Amino acid sequence: MGCGHKDDKANVASSQIASFSHQPHQPPSTPASKEVWKKGGRMFSILLAVHLALLACTLVSSGAFEKIAVHDYDVFFLLTVMMLMVIIWIIFYLVGTSRCPDAILCKDSHAGPVWLRGGLILFAIFSLVMDVFKIGYYSSFYSCLSAIKIIYPIVQAIFVVVQTYFLWISAKDCVHVHLNVTRCGLMLTLTTNLAVWMSAVTDESVHKAHSKLKKNVTEEIFRWLLKAGMRSSSAEECNCNSHICQIFKNGYFWLYPFNIEYSLFASAMVYVMWKNVGRFIDHHSHHIHHLKFRLFRRTFFVGIVLGLIILVSGLGVLILYEVQVNSSTESSKKSQALTMYYIFNIVCLGLMSLVCIGGSVIYRFDKRDMDRHKNPTRTLDVALLMGAALGQYAISYYSIVAIVASTPRDAISALNLTYALLMIAQHTFQNIFIIEGLHRQPPKEDHKHDSHQKDLYGLTFVNINAVSLRVPDSGSTLAPSTASGTEAIHPSDLVRTLTAPKKMNWRRKFLREISMFLLLSNIILWIMPAFGARPQFDNDTELNFYGDSMWPAIVDICLPFGIFYRMHAVASLLEVYIMS
Repeated sequence: MGCGHKDDKANVASSQIASFSHQPHQPPSTPASKEVWKKGGRMFSILLAVHLALLACTLVSSGAFEKIAVHDYDVFFLLTVMMLMVIIWIIFYLVGTSRCPDAILCKDSHAGPVWLRGGLILFAIFSLVMDVFKIGYYSSFYSCLSAIKIIYPIVQAIFVVVQTYFLWISAKDCVHVHLNVTRCGLMLTLTTNLAVWMSAVTDESVHKAHSKLKKNVTEEIFRWLLKAGMRSSSAEECNCNSHICQIFKNGYFWLYPFNIEYSLFASAMVYVMWKNVGRFIDHHSHHIHHLKFRLFRRTFFVGIVLGLIILVSGLGVLILYEVQVNSSTESSKKSQALTMYYIFNIVCLGLMSLVCIGGSVIYRFDKRDMDRHKNPTRTLDVALLMGAALGQYAISYYSIVAIVASTPRDAISALNLTYALLMIAQHTFQNIFIIEGLHRQPPKEDHKHDSHQKDLYGLTFVNINAVSLRVPDSGSTLAPSTASGTEAIHPSDLVRTLTAPKKMNWRRKFLREISMFLLLSNIILWIMPAFGARPQFDNDTELNFYGDSMWPAIVDICLPFGIFYRMHAVASLLEVYIMS
């Protein structure tokens, strides 16, 4: 496999790069674009992605109902074909770029940070465990199931392994060969991940609905309702009586949230790669910051301790909620569980809102410059934060309208109203804090005055006049050092140097405490709805107001975006923590 034929401007760009290397004293500039019509290549790949996404969305949504002649194995067949195509393209990409020395001329230092790739690997491991559980579950019914039901998790496991390796080594690439093919391949990969995400969200929602329906009706009525219009997996028609079969069935449904987050994380990383195709980066204006993750240094531990208290308390609330709501039919226990859930979330969201406001106030005193350089990763982070928050906004506003318009009102309704209002406030204040933190430049250490600072900090006295005696004036004495490139320093500058680190330290420490507290709080707020604590389905106010069909549909559509928002906020807050 060769490097392929490049456009004519590619050679021009290469010659420009070569000319820069022979002119060391000339200020570097970014080479011109290598494509005649860059937007045309992007447009073609976007159109391909839109058509594939619409096709997958149509099949997934149609397969959610029994009356429509689209079965779940039709959906699995399409997803299997798409994943196989992506695997083939990834192999083509890896082989093609490895054989062509000019394939990757530069890398985007902001794309694919190590904590994002580490999170991707963590979700990939759980996704592989889920696929193993699926294979074991479907293998119990191989005699009464379509073969695609067993082939699909096998292909998905291979897809997860290949894609994770691909993103780990290639997330920072700025490719300059096979541009249109690369764009189309990346859009195919992105669309495949979104299609797998849609399928997983639909399967999980249907499973939740079946579980609640089974708890309230007998087995005969449940079978009749499945035939009347609800989606029933073909595995529902087979008997799963063995203990190992039940373990496989319950296991892979509990692991669905990890697979959902994996698909979304991979989609975000692939999109950044797509934006970087054909991109030249001027490393003189594209600052590369080598930041070190120090978790237990330069911190008061207040944010970590308080966040851990919230995390552990939330886990306890989740366990009690699952036991009292899903395992009990008594209305009193259900009311107690909802009250406990709302009180915990009100306290947590209130603290998070206050902390975010405090962080925004601290940023007003931060003297760091704003980073205005082009950064597709940061642009995507901001867009995902703002877009994913719309899901929780929608649920909250629907809840507010239902609570205000409904009568009578009880204590749970008041708690639900407070919870919805605080959810809107917390998302808004947290987005402001994160976005402002992402646009701040990391702290820079001044290497010019290191010798002066060491000399200054080594003094056994702090007399300003004594300090001024050790520093020459800006007269003839400084001329040689100035000519040699050393900057002249006055006593007032040295005094500011003495006091500046203290001001910077308290700001950075407080920002780190805030970021760590918000990070741990977002983790528990992701865990609770992802693993079954969903009061939207257990509170009768919204169900009675909007009906049994409209309200579940609203929650099923909006809640996955709210869950993704929490996990994406965790990744963004980790970046803010490291950059503080």
